[in-house]
Amino acid sequence: MPTLKYFGHSAFRIQDEKHTVFIDPFFTGNPICPIHSGDVNKCDYILVTHGHADHLGDAVELSLKFKATIVATWELANWCASKGAKVHAMSAGGAHDFPFGRVKMTIAFHGCGGDPRPDGSVPPPNTPVGYLITWGKSKVLYHSGDTALFSDMKLIGEKPKIDIAMLPIGDNFTMGVEDAAKAMEFLDAQACVPMHFNTFDVIKADPLAFSFRVEKQGRKCHAMKPGDKIEF
Repeated sequence: MPTLKYFGHSAFRIQDEKHTVFIDPFFTGNPICPIHSGDVNKCDYILVTHGHADHLGDAVELSLKFKATIVATWELANWCASKGAKVHAMSAGGAHDFPFGRVKMTIAFHGCGGDPRPDGSVPPPNTPVGYLITWGKSKVLYHSGDTALFSDMKLIGEKPKIDIAMLPIGDNFTMGVEDAAKAMEFLDAQACVPMHFNTFDVIKADPLAFSFRVEKQGRKCHAMKPGDKIEF
């Protein structure tokens, strides 16, 4: 049975018996992450939503260690490749089949710059994105990336049917609780996991308030704590 594990902020791992995929692996410098990057023992692919430090995170280091493929926009993927990482470049609206399933890169509305890295280099401006992931042939997960609410989420949710949506609720830089609940209506997803909250004071939010709004819609909400894992 495939599992979804949460590491705090927007960092997740999707894993089954054959494949291990990380999304936005922000371990180093993440005050609520329960592990260090050195604790990771398997990594095949890494999906990166944009070049901010709290999302690009340890992607390059993990790619170098495990020969894992970083999936990112063209500009960000090329920058990662310049650091020695193995990459697969995509653009918003495109889709590609990987050994673990099909990945469609979706739009997101957020900042597009890159933060300075420890070596002083800076990723180039890059389009923020989300990911619609069809794991195997049946289960569908949506990681929105950092984003505002936008009406085209209705189109993202049309086909295929989303089983689990991972949505930011921290406000200030992304959607807050109210807008994220509205996003669930647009996406018509069966269940959701709140993310991008309580990492820093400026994005404090109450996941139970979000759960209440989502469950009033007749949907499930998994308010995961860093380190929690669910089957899907």
